[in-house]
Parts: sequence; structure tokens; C-alpha cells
Amino acid sequence: MVDTTRLRVCRKKLRVFIVSDISNEPDDAESLVRYLLYANEFDTRGLVACTSTWMKRVVHPEDMQKIVRAYSKVVDSLNQNTHPDNPYPSGDSIMDLITTGPAVYGKEALQPDVPLSQGAKLLLNRLDESDEPLWILCWGGTNVLAQALQHSQLSRTHSEHSKLRSKMRVYAISDQDDTGMWIRYNFPDIFYIASVHGWNQYGLAAWTGISGDQYYLFDQGGPDFKKFTKEWLKENIQIGPLGEAYPDYLFIPEGDTPTFLYLVQNGLGSPEHPEWGSWGGRYLRTDLGEAGKHYTDAVDRVMGANRQNYISNHATIWRWREAFQNDFAARIQWTLGKNPSECNHAPVAIVNDSPAGPESCYIEAEAGAIITLDATQSYDPDGDDLTFTWFQYSDVTASQWWVDAEVHSCKIEDLDGEKSGRVVSIRLPPPEKCAIDMFSGEPQQKGQTLHFILEVKDNGMPQLRTYKRVVVQITNKELRGRREQAVESIADVHGFDGD
Repeated sequence: MVDTTRLRVCRKKLRVFIVSDISNEPDDAESLVRYLLYANEFDTRGLVACTSTWMKRVVHPEDMQKIVRAYSKVVDSLNQNTHPDNPYPSGDSIMDLITTGPAVYGKEALQPDVPLSQGAKLLLNRLDESDEPLWILCWGGTNVLAQALQHSQLSRTHSEHSKLRSKMRVYAISDQDDTGMWIRYNFPDIFYIASVHGWNQYGLAAWTGISGDQYYLFDQGGPDFKKFTKEWLKENIQIGPLGEAYPDYLFIPEGDTPTFLYLVQNGLGSPEHPEWGSWGGRYLRTDLGEAGKHYTDAVDRVMGANRQNYISNHATIWRWREAFQNDFAARIQWTLGKNPSECNHAPVAIVNDSPAGPESCYIEAEAGAIITLDATQSYDPDGDDLTFTWFQYSDVTASQWWVDAEVHSCKIEDLDGEKSGRVVSIRLPPPEKCAIDMFSGEPQQKGQTLHFILEVKDNGMPQLRTYKRVVVQITNKELRGRREQAVESIADVHGFDGD
């Protein structure tokens, strides 16, 4: 019997509000099925059916209701497979969250004769009810958000409107109507993740890394598509009362799913840090000034399934594909009414006495020092054998494209006698490599911030992963490593003389 108190747990649930153009194609329904399997980790505050450029005059809340009815049939089974502090909400409570946005396209919703939609009213209510951030996940157009912002601007004081915006955390699947740019232009202080590209050129967007390599033909040979084939989905996902509500895909499966994979509390990502990377991708500010908070695609350097190296925005998502697909398949198994001992559950990762939760482990250490990372307290709640894999996430530290020129590759040495990776040492770079100003050459008391990821994988079926991110702030208290002379350009930094 599984001791549910030893299962992975989220001590703080993120508040989530979903806006979806469900029924314009099957992928929104697919994403909603998967989302509900993670509903125990979120505080869902709204499900709003909206329009988009692909469905301009109708909204379909009834299709959300159909999926939630299927979810209602499996809640009891799901709750046998989760920590007592993270129960799945009832189907009725989710059903009560469903409403609609304006049944018009884009900025038409901002016209004086268009009433404030029920979806916009609910959004304003959810923003007002708490000082905690609200993650607004936009799977279609964004005129529900635009309506709410316009109404707030016209009806509230400057400080009240500013406070409302400060609680917004938007992750939009590109722009699917003409309000996305309007929002970012008029309210640049809103935390807003969205890929930027030519209109409807979705193959350029990071989020298509979820499953789009066969349709958009990017990064060929890098991502492994086998766990998104229709055959795999039929065998592993489209089973049981909830899985049967997962439709066959038309273009690419689950294009909206990265919005909440970004929020899954598995120890990899940190939602307030899009630049850190997660199952939902990695994103950087488009403007380093304090006024703008728009985040868009970054790139990762990843070895693909064919053992070749890839550098792309899509790779920030597809690099995790086996992990998030296995997690999906495992949770579908939870819905089938099996004894929990017949199901698999994710490991729990602990490093250096860190909490057994998704929080990162923070260390401050001198340049050139050797740090020890001990994961021996990690465990699997099912008693499965565990594999420990460490890597340096150098892309996160780099401030520009040429990562190797800026970020020293640290040696990770296995100290465990069994070479299991449970205990490792890492030699940090010397100060001249990580704690001097690039142009002046002057030593800095605080140097680079390095990121190391521990992946803990079990040997259950399917194999599940949990992570622990170790964030190392380099210090240089004695101001060592001064370069002999200052330089004026990046070419000088790298010794390029132009001859």
C-alpha cells in the first residue's frame, strides 16, 4: 500500500485562470484533459470560453463542461494517488468556474456598446479577491483580459488599477487576436509571456516545441515524436472515462499545454523566473528596462535523440518531452480505479537537507571553491530504484548567444562509491572566469549565478522524474582575478583584432 503522506507535495498552490477558444480545433480539449490531471497542484479560479482569429463569433463553454463531467467520474480514483494536502477538487467546484467571454472578435469587445462579459467580470473578481499573483493562461484570443483591463482603467483610481496589473501573470499562446499587442503596448508593466513572430507563423514560436516538429518540420532528428503519435496516445492516454474525452489531434497536439507545464511544481522551474526554464519553456525579457515585462523566446543548447546538438527556442520544451509525457501517462493510470500500489508516483528530491518540495536550493560560494551536493535523502514513495543525473544549465547563466565564451563548464565529480550520483562535488570557476566585469576587467564581489539541475528518475512504469535546482551565487570577497586592462567592445573581450 502506498503511504500517500510520502508522495510529492506542493505546499503552495498557484492561482490559475484559463481562457480558451475551445472547439476551434481539438488541441484545447486535449490540453484541458491534461490540465485537470494536475488540478490538485493548482488553485483553479476560472475557465472561460473565448474567441480567436480561428473562431470569431461563437464561444463553446459546453465543451469545457463535457470534459469536466468526465473528470467528475475519476476524482475519487485520482485522490487515492495524491498527497493528503493536495486533493483534487470536485467536479462540481470546477464546473462552477466555467463561463464565457465576449462572442466577438478581438478589439470589438472594447467598443462602448459591448457589455462587459461574464468572463471579464470573473477575472476582475479573481484579481480582487487575493493579493497573490493570478496566472492567466491564454489559449486563444485575449479580449477577455483586454475587457477587464479597460474596465479597470475606466472605473478605478490610478493606484487601484496599478495594483490590479501587478497581480497579473500572463502566459499567452502567441497572439490569436488583435488585443495581445494592444495590452502589451498600453500596459507594458504586466508580466506577460508570449512568443513574438509573424502573424500566424506559429512554427516559429517556442510553444510548438511541445509536439510540433512533425507538422512544422523544425529541429528534425532532435525531438523524439514517438510519445505523441496517435498510436501511443490511443494506448496510453485515450483510456478510461477522462482519457476518452481526449480527442484525436488535427494539426499538432496540445499546443496550449506549455502554459501550465510551465507552472508544474516538479522542482525544475520557478514561475517568477521565466529565464530559468521549465517543462513549459524558457523566456527572456525583450527590454531590460524596468518599464516593460514582456518575456519572449530564449534558446537552449540540447543534444537530440539522434545525438546531434540543437540550438533552438523549441528545444526549451521538447528537451523535456519524455518526462512530461510519461508523467501524463502515469496520471491517466491513476484515473482507472486501480489500487495505488499498481500505479507509479514521482520520486521526491532532496539536496543538502533542502525541503522535500519544488523549492530551489540556494548556495553562496567563493569563486574557485568546491561545493558538495548530497541527494542521499531523496526517495521514491513506491520503493522504486532511483537514478541520479546532474547537469549544469549554462544557458540560464549566459547573457548572450555564445554561451561557451561566457559561462565556464564546471566539472561535476561523483563522490558516491557506487557511482550513483547521489553525492557529487562541483569545482566552481576561478574569479577571472566568473566574477569580473566584462569590459572594465574589475573584480566584482558578486559574480555569476550558476544553475545545476538534479534529475531523479525512478524505474517504475512509466519512468517518472522529479528535479531539484541548485542555484549557486558566486562570491569574490577578496576581489581576486583583476584583468590587466579595460576593453571597449565585445570584440576586445574575446581578443579579436580584425586582422
